[in-house]
Amino acid sequence: MKKYRIGIVGIGAVGTEMVRILRERRFPAGEIRIFARSERDVTIAGETFHVETASPGAFEGLDFALFAGTEGARGASQRFGWEAVERGVIVIDNGDDFRMDDRVPLVIPEINPGALRHHRGFIANPNCSTIIALMALAPLHHANRIRRFIASTYQSVSGSGRAAVRELEQQLRDYVHGNKLQWHTYPHQIALNVIPQIGSPSLELVGYTSEEAKLLFETRKILGNDSIQVSATCARVPVFIGHGIVLHIEFDKPVTPDEAQRILSNAPGISVVDDLENHQYPLVINAAGQDHCLVGRIRQDPSVEHGLILYVAGDNLRKGAALNAIQIAETIIQMD
Repeated sequence: MKKYRIGIVGIGAVGTEMVRILRERRFPAGEIRIFARSERDVTIAGETFHVETASPGAFEGLDFALFAGTEGARGASQRFGWEAVERGVIVIDNGDDFRMDDRVPLVIPEINPGALRHHRGFIANPNCSTIIALMALAPLHHANRIRRFIASTYQSVSGSGRAAVRELEQQLRDYVHGNKLQWHTYPHQIALNVIPQIGSPSLELVGYTSEEAKLLFETRKILGNDSIQVSATCARVPVFIGHGIVLHIEFDKPVTPDEAQRILSNAPGISVVDDLENHQYPLVINAAGQDHCLVGRIRQDPSVEHGLILYVAGDNLRKGAALNAIQIAETIIQMD
């Protein structure tokens, strides 16, 4: 089997998860090199890697470069992404700098792998909440066109990076010990709280945040349908890993909960957990560490014609980021 030389740019929460998943999936990596702002050694799952300083020349000879920046953190792919492509590297970017760029496919391998056929060496990962939502929405859309959906997201602090995780940990300790809570990562206390803002005010949609706008624009690009109407409200919750999303969906034609459950049960990357009587439904604590997204609470929406409601939970660091990027690389290898 051919071996590939892999570069990972950034070794925060997502970059660390990328290394773990490459090893877990036995990706045919002949070499894994890690680039960051400063040189040092890091140990991941018992394996020590030397972190190199990122520079244009560092990408020479690589097959793939996975840019692992925290959502919304700009810089690395803008500075080095296309430079790496010019050196013959296939770039897969977890950041949001190029997602809506016409040159760049926006890909969830279970949903639109065909978008990779004519890539120009640069592929973008969708936003974590978009990936988790569409894992449930796309199979239903392919069976019965979706006119619109309303998404309410409950997103964990790991989506903001390690500093946010540490901040929640410290606030919980301070609360237990009766100390004054402090915060720097978020504009408000996150422990024992819910913050209904993720991202900055959107430039395209007045009154919405950038995170909420992504669900609209990225969904349309991935599904290749600009007529789908989307409205989202995104909230940060005091959970370490895992996003939960409530979806109110309106279809072109009638669909029953049983039909939706059958479609989703046969969809790749989905596990249906839906037994309300026995308290079985998707929990982010169960989704954490899993490759599949969990879907449940599937029910009719009597407030709209041809409507369904469901709840989906997924690991934002795995399927919402690192795993999706590695699946893109695996799909490209299979196509070749």
